[in-house]
Amino acid sequence: MTHKRSDVNAFACNYFNGLKTVIDRVDISQVVAFVKELERAYNEDRQIFIIGNGGSAGTASHMACDLAKTVLGKKPNRKKRRFRVMSMTDNVPLITAFGNDFGYEHIFTEQLVLFARRGDLLVVITGSGNSPNIINAVRMAREMGMRTAGMLGFDGGQTLPHLDSPVLIPDFSYGFVEDLHMVLDHLATAFFCMQFEAPERVTG
Repeated sequence: MTHKRSDVNAFACNYFNGLKTVIDRVDISQVVAFVKELERAYNEDRQIFIIGNGGSAGTASHMACDLAKTVLGKKPNRKKRRFRVMSMTDNVPLITAFGNDFGYEHIFTEQLVLFARRGDLLVVITGSGNSPNIINAVRMAREMGMRTAGMLGFDGGQTLPHLDSPVLIPDFSYGFVEDLHMVLDHLATAFFCMQFEAPERVTG
């Protein structure tokens, strides 16, 4: 299929304009609370677990990598404590084992039972907020005494009420929602890069 250049040009302009509109509708106070939740987990040396489905699973992996490595810069300070973070979307044998034996809706809850502790942080990334495995994971996290944060889309779905620190991308376009979830990851990463580069405070 071929398109006239003008058609592609108009589509690109409309897409970017739509994305700008959605950006302007994001509640910055939610963004601040979300980043502070990550910062709290770091300061308390808690484990951070990140989950998502489909494209959001890719974002979960990307975010875990950014917090674990990118924030360290090119020359990591071996003496500085690091984020303890993992994506629960990456262990394919474990995911498929739990999915096969217990059902796909439990692939994250069972991992939380294995690895998580009270006070740890669960970060969920979801467009609709209505995926059963995401809802189950958030409920399990709260039962375990974990903190919960998330990057959501649409109207937040059933997941929204269960999160301590949600960031809602208030739009029903998966493209815009997933675009801005990645922007939020990079925003948080850039903030912590700055924090890691700052000189250590001297107290006492």
